[in-house]
Amino acid sequence: MVESVPSNAAEDEPDRPEDDKESRASSDASSASSAPGDSSSSGAGEGDTRSAKRNKQRSFWKELPILIVVALVLAFLIQQFVARVYMIPSGSMEKTLHGCPGCTPDRILVDKVTYHFTDPAPGDVVVFRGPDAWVEDDPPSESSDNPIASFFQNIGSVFGLAPPDERDFVKRIIATGGQTVECCDDRNRVMVDGKPLDEPYIYWQGGKAEQREFGPVKVPENTVWVMGDNRNNSSDSRFQGGGGERGAVPVENIIGKARLIVLPPSRWAVVSDHNPQEASEQNAALSAPAWQQGLPLAAGALAAWPTLFVSRKIGSGVRRWVSRRRGRER
Repeated sequence: MVESVPSNAAEDEPDRPEDDKESRASSDASSASSAPGDSSSSGAGEGDTRSAKRNKQRSFWKELPILIVVALVLAFLIQQFVARVYMIPSGSMEKTLHGCPGCTPDRILVDKVTYHFTDPAPGDVVVFRGPDAWVEDDPPSESSDNPIASFFQNIGSVFGLAPPDERDFVKRIIATGGQTVECCDDRNRVMVDGKPLDEPYIYWQGGKAEQREFGPVKVPENTVWVMGDNRNNSSDSRFQGGGGERGAVPVENIIGKARLIVLPPSRWAVVSDHNPQEASEQNAALSAPAWQQGLPLAAGALAAWPTLFVSRKIGSGVRRWVSRRRGRER
């Protein structure tokens, strides 16, 4: 039997025909001509590389305007329907939000989605469009007559680089539709439905911790009663539209809930949504007589021994059952 010879075993084929040798020689010559050191081959490769780079650069500059437009459109859609950055224009929410003269105004991120699923609640800091009663006596908005300047002003407003429409406000919700709000009790606290509020966020500019009296006012349905944290330096539901029910803000005017302070970096923080009504109720519960506050501790002490006794009995029974099972298996 003759075994087949591998085609690459040249040393085992001394009788290869002459034409095969010639073809082999031409193949070797061709390989030599394309060797890495050959200048013509190197030059062609470098030329192809430069051409590819030029095409890539041209492609990038062609795509850049499209990328910019897409980015702006996405940013616009996000700001319109999901969240938007607003600049605080005044000090009415000090010190929760900075907007005081001479300081860097806070930029806040306002969530526009939340109130599609939940109702505005006491303690929420909200941005809203001023109702007609709030803006009826305001001068016209100061916007440039130059269309180009007006365009860039609007763009800056969208991205929080310029003040928003002057008819947008930021305040804290104190009461909601159907509740009765008034001020003040004997400790100078705002009351809702006859119960005093717990408001640790109040800032007394000038140091005079005394609120102006108002009410009682029953907040109309589908509206909210809003006040500034800088309590005596805030034009809010107490005064706007002449006060009373006209000072309430329709829920439909609420743009969104303030979530974060995003600028400047030194002010990064979550915006407090401390509910003054719930906190007041909790504090009232904690103000029970001392002997009543001790009831849970006494009950815990009395129940401790029976609980320990029963748990020991159960543990002992389980161990005996396990021991019997092991004995049977053996």
